[in-house]
Amino acid sequence: MTNKILLFAFSFLSLILCHSVFANNSRVDRYNLLWTSQSKGSHESMPCGGGDIGLNVWVEQNDVLFYFCRSGSFDENNGFLKSGRIRIKLSPNPFGSRDFTQELKLEKGCVEIKGGGTEIQIWVDVFRPLIHVEIAGVTPFDIEVFYENWRYEDRPIRKGEGNATSYKWVIPEGLVTRKDSVVIENDAVCFFHKNDSPNIFDKTVAQQGLEAVKSTLYNPLEKLIFGGKLWGDYLEYNRSGTGRYADTDFKYWSLKSVKSSTYHHVYIALHTAQENFLSEWKEDLDSILVEAYNPSAKRETQQWWSDFWERSFVLIDKDNQDSSPWKIGRNYQLFRYMLGCNAYGSYPTKFNGGLFTFDPCFVDTAQFFTPDYRKWGGGTFTAQNQRLVHFPMLKSGDFDMMKPQFDFYLRLLKNAETRTKIYWGHEGACFTEQLENFGLPNPTEYGWKRPEYFDKGVEYNAWLEYQWDTVLEFCLMILETKRYCDADITAYLPLIKSCLTFFDEHYRWLAERRGIKSLDQNGHLVLYPGSACETYKMAYNASSTVSALKVVLEKMIDLSEDLEEKDRWTKMLSRIPPLSLTTRNGKKMIAPAKLWERINNEESPQLYPVFPWRVYSIGKEDLDVAVNTYYHDPDVVKFRSHVGWKQDNIFAACLGLTEEAKELTLLKMRDGSFRFPAFWGPGFDWAPDHNWGGSGMIGLQEMLIQTIDDKIYLFPAWPEEWDVHFKLHVDKVTTVEVELVDGKLRNLIVSPSNRSKDIVNTIQN
Repeated sequence: MTNKILLFAFSFLSLILCHSVFANNSRVDRYNLLWTSQSKGSHESMPCGGGDIGLNVWVEQNDVLFYFCRSGSFDENNGFLKSGRIRIKLSPNPFGSRDFTQELKLEKGCVEIKGGGTEIQIWVDVFRPLIHVEIAGVTPFDIEVFYENWRYEDRPIRKGEGNATSYKWVIPEGLVTRKDSVVIENDAVCFFHKNDSPNIFDKTVAQQGLEAVKSTLYNPLEKLIFGGKLWGDYLEYNRSGTGRYADTDFKYWSLKSVKSSTYHHVYIALHTAQENFLSEWKEDLDSILVEAYNPSAKRETQQWWSDFWERSFVLIDKDNQDSSPWKIGRNYQLFRYMLGCNAYGSYPTKFNGGLFTFDPCFVDTAQFFTPDYRKWGGGTFTAQNQRLVHFPMLKSGDFDMMKPQFDFYLRLLKNAETRTKIYWGHEGACFTEQLENFGLPNPTEYGWKRPEYFDKGVEYNAWLEYQWDTVLEFCLMILETKRYCDADITAYLPLIKSCLTFFDEHYRWLAERRGIKSLDQNGHLVLYPGSACETYKMAYNASSTVSALKVVLEKMIDLSEDLEEKDRWTKMLSRIPPLSLTTRNGKKMIAPAKLWERINNEESPQLYPVFPWRVYSIGKEDLDVAVNTYYHDPDVVKFRSHVGWKQDNIFAACLGLTEEAKELTLLKMRDGSFRFPAFWGPGFDWAPDHNWGGSGMIGLQEMLIQTIDDKIYLFPAWPEEWDVHFKLHVDKVTTVEVELVDGKLRNLIVSPSNRSKDIVNTIQN
C-alpha cells in the first residue's frame, strides 16, 4: 500500500509540474486549441493520442467522453473497429461554472480540461499502449467511469453500412459485426474482440482462385484478438446498464471511486495480437498493466512530443492570429499532430479518418450507423489516397512515421508475387489500387459477378482495372528516405526490385499474346492496357506510369553497387517509352497517355510528371511544357479543385505558380467544417479526411522549399507578403531553418553548413 501511495503522490505531482515542463517550446504552443464551451456531440471532439492510439475527446452535458481506437483493430469483415467509448462523471460537477476550458496542448500531446477548480489531463503513452486520465481538484470529489460498448451483441450490418467493411456495397445475407466479450475482473472492465473463421480473407481467396496456395498466404485476420482493460486507483465495480448515443444503442459497465479524493487516476491498457489462445493474449495484457505505473512514462512521452515539434515546423504570420495565413500554419501543425498519434502503428495511418472518426450521422445524416462506420473500408488501403498522407513526412522529417506504410507493403510482398505467378506465370509483385491488408484486391472492387473468361489477375472494375503503378510512389518514398536521412533501406530493396520486375515482365508477356514481338519498333515496352490513375482508362503508355518507371529505375541505378544489377536496371530503363506530348492551339503539353479509350474519373495524371516524379520542375528545361499543361489542358482545368485528394495546389507550387498556389492553399488549408479546424471532409472519402490534410501539407511545403539536383530553392512559390518562419528537411541529411519578414530573408540556418552554397533564394531582396 505504501508503494501505491508514493506512486499516487508522484502522479499528482507530475500533473502539477507539467505546466512548467518544456515551457520554452514557444513555437508550437501558440497553436494550442482552446475551447471555452462544452461540445454538442462527438463531431465537436478534439483529437488526442500517441504511439498508435487515437482518442476523440469532448465534454457534453458535463460528462467527459472519448472514443478510443488502436491501429490494427480489424474484425472478420475487415471493419476497423473502435475499442469503445469512455464516459466520466464527476461529483460534485465542476463544469457548471463559467471558467470551463478544454485545450489541446500540442507541446505535451495531451488534452487538458478545467472547470470549478478541477483539472483533467488525458494523454496516451507514446511507447506503451496505455491511456491515462488524471483528475485533480482542490477539494475531494467522486468519479464514476463508464465503459460503453455497442457491440455487446452481434449487430446485423444494414444496407449501406457495408461500406465500413471490405464487402462495401455487396453485403452477404446475414452478415453481422460479431459481438465483443466484456467481463468484470478484479474491479476492472476487460473487453476484447476475437476474430473467428471464416472471415473476409477466406472468402476473398476463394473468390480470386487462390485456394490451392491459401496456406502460403499472409493472413493478418486469423486468430486476431484486440481489446484491453479499464481500471483505476481506488475504483471498484459499480453497475451495468444500457443507453443510447446518437444513432446507436449501447451497454455500459461502470467503476466508481471507493472514497472521495482530490486526485483520481484512470488507466486503459490495450493489446492486439494473433494468439492461439485467449489465455496467451491475457498474459501479454497483464504485462502491459504493470507498465501503467512506470514513473518516467509521462516525461518520456512529453519529451517525444517536444522532440517531434523541434524537428520541423511552419509558422506563418505568427503575430496575427486573426489572419488566414496564420490559420493555415495552425492547421498544418494540428494535422501533423494527428499524424504523430500513429507514429508507431502496426498499420499506416488510414486516409479515410485515421484514428479519429466519430458518429457518422454528424458527417451525413443518412448514415445512421455505429461509431465504427467510415466509407471506403476499414482494412482496405487505397494507394492513391495513402500516398498523400505519407509524402509530407519527408520534408517534415517524420521518417519514423513512414515505416508502418513501408512495412505494410513489405509484409504483403509474398502474396503479391504469388498472385502474379498463379495468374500469369511470370515473376514480380502486382499490387492493386484498392488493396486489402492481406495483399489481395478488395473483393467487391475485384467483382463478385465477373465473367469466367475475364483475366483473374485484373479487377473487373471500370475505375481500377490495370491500375498497378501507385506502388511505385511508395518505392519512391523508400528511396527518398535514403536520400533524405541516409536510412538503411536494405530490407525494402526486394520490394522495389519485384515491383519493377512485374512491369518489365508483364507487359512483354501481354505483347507476346497479342503478336510475335514483345517490344515496339523502338525497343520500348508497350504499356497497354494501362491506366492513368482512375481517369484515363485502357491507356497506352500512361504518363503517370512512364514517369514512375523512369524515375524509380534511375534511382535504383544510382543506388546499385553490384555491376550486374546496375546493368539490369540500365537495360530496363532503355525499354521505357518516352512521355507522350501533345499540342493544342500551338502550345506543347504533356498528354495523359499516348492513347486511351475513355475518361472515368477527374484526376490529372498528365501532371504526375511534375509531382511526384519531378520530371518537370523549376530549374529544369522545358518547364513551359508542364506550365502549359496546367493552364491549357481542358481536362486539367475542368478537374481543378481544392477538395479532398485534389493535388492542384501541389502542382501549382511545384511549377512555381505563386498566385495559384496561394489561392488553392487558402481554400484547402482553411478551417474544416467541424469544430476542430483540421477535421476536413468528407470530401470524396470520409471525415476527418486525411488525404485532404496530407495534400495540403505537401503543397505548403513545396511553396516553401524544393530541391532540384543539388540546388535548394527557397520560397519558389511563396507570396512575399506572408511572413513565415520554418524548419524543414531536404535531401543529403539537411535541414533548413529560415525566417521571411516583410519579404526579406532573416536568420538562415542550414545544417550541415556546407550546403549553404546550394541555396537559391527565389525572393530577391
